[in-house]
Amino acid sequence: MKHGKKYSESAKLVDRANFYELEEAVALAKKTATAKFDETVEIHIRTGCDGRHADQQIRGAVVLPNGTGKTVRVLVFAKGEKVNEAEAAGADYVGGEELIPKIQNDGWLDFDVVVATPDMMGVVGRLGKVLGPKGLMPNPKAGTVTMDVTKAINDIKAGKIEYRLDKTNIVHCPIGKASFSEEQLLQNANALLDAIVKARPSALKGQYLRSITLTSTMGPGVKVSVAKF
Repeated sequence: MKHGKKYSESAKLVDRANFYELEEAVALAKKTATAKFDETVEIHIRTGCDGRHADQQIRGAVVLPNGTGKTVRVLVFAKGEKVNEAEAAGADYVGGEELIPKIQNDGWLDFDVVVATPDMMGVVGRLGKVLGPKGLMPNPKAGTVTMDVTKAINDIKAGKIEYRLDKTNIVHCPIGKASFSEEQLLQNANALLDAIVKARPSALKGQYLRSITLTSTMGPGVKVSVAKF
């Protein structure tokens, strides 16, 4: 794969054979983000889990102390007084049954996170084929199926992100923007890694975190030493 001049220049700053401490890796990921837009800084964590086994799944959510730098649009499925509560808390869209055809037939997906009260999961379940593959299905583990819609919305707007294993047993998460300070990115990375370390499945034998890589949207990957995790 041929890379552009900017990428090649950035790649020279990173020693591919080296495993950096998290502080150095954050500084490098920030330094190598040279695109004309504000790149997202992401972390990719390869685990020793086998996601085919239910007792080795990792899934949860964490509020990043400095947010993600992204404006998140929240859709809430609710009824009764919970509709007013969701609107008051700053949900971008609130509704119920009437939203099903809009999403199912018209392909409306102008939202980033879906929250639902437990009594609406029967309705939301009908959208499984649409929301599931996009990772938008509300889930109690991620705190998006709850009666406390105010807290759910506040957490999401404050920078709550969901983490989960993909099919290759890797967790991919954003930890902020290249415009963040090194300190902000480091705090976010530590908050996420702490949560993932705590989420280690008890059924897992052997090494949990196999490799950690930091990268900006257009930049090269920076390997992080896993020793202290």
